[in-house]
Amino acid sequence: MDRWREIEWPTLGLIAACYLIWVLATTWAAALWLPLGMAALTLAVTLHSSLQHEVLHGHPFRSRRWNEATVFLPLGLLFPYRRFRDLHLAHHNDERLTDPYDDPESNFLDPKVWARLPRWRQRLLRANNTLLGRMALGPALGTIAFVGDEARAIGAGDRGITRAWALHFAGLALIAAWIAVTPMPFWAYAASAYLGMSVLKVRTFLEHRAHEEAPGRTVVVERGGILGFLFLYNNLHIVHHTRPRLPWYRLPALYAAEREAFLERNRGYSYGSYGEIFRRYFLSAKDPVPHPLRPLD
Repeated sequence: MDRWREIEWPTLGLIAACYLIWVLATTWAAALWLPLGMAALTLAVTLHSSLQHEVLHGHPFRSRRWNEATVFLPLGLLFPYRRFRDLHLAHHNDERLTDPYDDPESNFLDPKVWARLPRWRQRLLRANNTLLGRMALGPALGTIAFVGDEARAIGAGDRGITRAWALHFAGLALIAAWIAVTPMPFWAYAASAYLGMSVLKVRTFLEHRAHEEAPGRTVVVERGGILGFLFLYNNLHIVHHTRPRLPWYRLPALYAAEREAFLERNRGYSYGSYGEIFRRYFLSAKDPVPHPLRPLD
């Protein structure tokens, strides 16, 4: 009985609902009207990635293997779950947040590296620092950089990364076998997966800023709306970084109860809504590409 009580049923139920949406998107919805199937699949891919993030933090089971089994299928195609897990947990070293070398999820570059880049690449990365650029270019640029790093690590003999990719390719084979017998074309699935990654880029666009004090680097978007749910309330990102083991469905209540304390902790780094972020940064860069707190010399 105690084991049943330890299971986080809201998370497990949402995982089941996500797979149900995925099945319906690729079958019934795709047969009814392909754009409807693609829209539903985009939502499923977005939610599944958020659930992978939830699972890597120890939910809904206490068993790491059981948790991985619930989300290892790569619905979004691009990133092996185990690599996402390892890199994201390394990202939770808050003292190193945004560091171009020590934070695996940093979007900043060392100013010395930036200065050596050719002009065309600098322009591309500047475009990627607008919200439109991050959504349109971000999934492709991130995948190219990530796969390059992973290939070098595998070539150097890293067995853990090799196993992660082997499991990922096994999952891709299962996805391909499923899509082969559904009404959804492969190109439509790939396009929907890319769109799902684009939606996720809205969340990660300004989650962290360069700041002298570690707690001041992590954002709050107070009214997340439907995006807040799809991101499992990681719009309240300072709450997650303060209590990373707290399940998603408890984040809003904790933030509401301790709002002033969290805003003081993150030095007031907050936005009212994602609508505000779109209005301010859709065509404008929020941050420079070179890390503003690292010396050039």
